[in-house]
Parts: sequence; C-alpha cells; structure tokens
Amino acid sequence: MVVDAGNGHIGGDLSATDILATLYFGVLRVDPARPDDPERDRFILSKGHCAGALYTTLAHRGFIPLDELRTFMAPLSRLNGHPDRNKVPGVETNTGPLGHGLPVGVGAAIGAQIDGARWRTFVLTGDGELQEGSNWEAAMTAGHRGLDRLTVIVDRNRFQQGDATESTVRLDPLADRWRAFGWAVAEVDGHDHAALLELFNRLPLEQGRPTCIIAHTTKGKGVSFMEDRAEWHHKVPSRDQLARALEELKDE
Repeated sequence: MVVDAGNGHIGGDLSATDILATLYFGVLRVDPARPDDPERDRFILSKGHCAGALYTTLAHRGFIPLDELRTFMAPLSRLNGHPDRNKVPGVETNTGPLGHGLPVGVGAAIGAQIDGARWRTFVLTGDGELQEGSNWEAAMTAGHRGLDRLTVIVDRNRFQQGDATESTVRLDPLADRWRAFGWAVAEVDGHDHAALLELFNRLPLEQGRPTCIIAHTTKGKGVSFMEDRAEWHHKVPSRDQLARALEELKDE
C-alpha cells in the first residue's frame, strides 16, 4: 500500500499492527454489518498517520473490501492518509493532528458514563504524541471523573519523526506520569498477542480508574532494516526493499 501510494508511515504501522489485530479480532464488540450500532465499543486511532494499519485491519475484519486497500491515498479514494469517519465505516473520529484522539475518547467515555451505557472506549496513541499537552488535560479529566470504561494504549516504540522520543522531549518515567493523573497502569509486550489479550480481558484494571496500557513495541517491527530507525517514520521503501521486507515478514 505504502509503496504504491508513494507515501505513508510504515514504521508506526508495523509497531501498531499486533495491537490492532488483537483488539479487532479478540476484544472490541463491533459488527461490520452495523458499524453505527449504539452499543458498539468505540475505538479511536489517535495516531491517525498510521491509517494504513487501521484500514488493513478494518478490511480483514469486514468493514471495507480487501480490494479497496489498493486505492490507499489515490485520488478520490476514501482511504485518505488520515482516517475520515464520514467516508470509512468503522472509523469513529477523524484524526491526524496529534493530541486530539484522547480528548475525543474522554468525551465519548463521559457520554457513556452519563447514560449508564455498557460500551467501552479504547484509544491508541503514539508515544511521541504524548508530548502534546491536550493529552494531559484529557488524562486529568478522565482520572477526576473515574472513567473506568476508558482504556488508552500507548504504542511505545520510542521513536517519532526525526529522532528518539527521549532525545526530543523525555517521557520516562511514563507509567508514573499516568499514575499521577489517577490512572491504573500496566505494561506489556505490544507484539505478544496472548499477553495483550489476557490484559484486555482484565479491564478495567481498577474500578473507578481509567486504564493506561503501555505497549512496548518496535518501530518497523519484523523488517530488519526498518526496526528502531527514526527515518522509517515516513520513509517509503523501494521496490527492492519491499520484496526484502515481505520475505522477512513471512518468517515473523
């Protein structure tokens, strides 16, 4: 998809794919035949630049045709570089400008709390994205209101556009920061489906507290020349690199 489009964010796509697969095939109560079901769980991809991974997951889950993935970022395609809820079924809110997904998720969770609804809200953020102050305003509100049907998953691949997160604006000790805002926190290998599923099945981790799951991941997971390389935040593989990457991914 990224090679054909000549654009995308493959490093972050690959760090988030295992999280998305676990959520959509083992956790989220969603129905492709009824994408607007009022009782559905809400999932928000706050790191909207990794739309390629989301579209792929939605296609395999049945929300959109698999063949449509070939149109990624093509003129007039509904599969834009950032997800659009007005065009793509299964997308809850438009994301792209970082720091917006969690505030929207907190609003959704507040709505569910007021209504006494049973559906849950999940938000996947990037780690570099947590340098946006709007996230911490939202986190403070969620902790104050005890939104225990809200879960944030941090894709902790430790790289952002241009450099490592800790060289840009230090995030560690990240778990302690979330706890200080009133959240229950767990850490997990973000590429271990069984560990992710076990953790998701225990939600909420604490009654009366929102949950933050720090998922330790690898930027460009599964492709040796992409892993832990900041330039693969938005670099596009050549055709030769694509062939090599696909061969390596077959062994994952």
